Amino acid sequence: MAPNKTQSHVVLPKLSYTITGLCFDVHNELGPYAKEKQYGDCQENKLEVAGLNYKREMRIGDSGNILDFLVEGQIAVELKARRSVIGEDYR
Repeated sequence: MAPNKTQSHVVLPKLSYTITGLCFDVHNELGPYAKEKQYGDCQENKLEVAGLNYKREMRIGDSGNILDFLVEGQIAVELKARRSVIGEDYR
């Protein structure tokens, strides 16, 4: 059966929703004007309390790109502390 075109497909839904909830917790705790390092430190604490395995500031490939977090070896989390996301952020 083909999925309904109006339905979204969430990869690893339980883990995705858990991580999203933690991100909202961090934002609610620190507010909209913290520095990226502060968000990262708070996110790390939330991941630890939730009992999730993660790697922080993990280098990927030969490009020199660094992930803020790789959670459970499956989901990359990239933090941004700015008013809006721009094209360069997707690089």
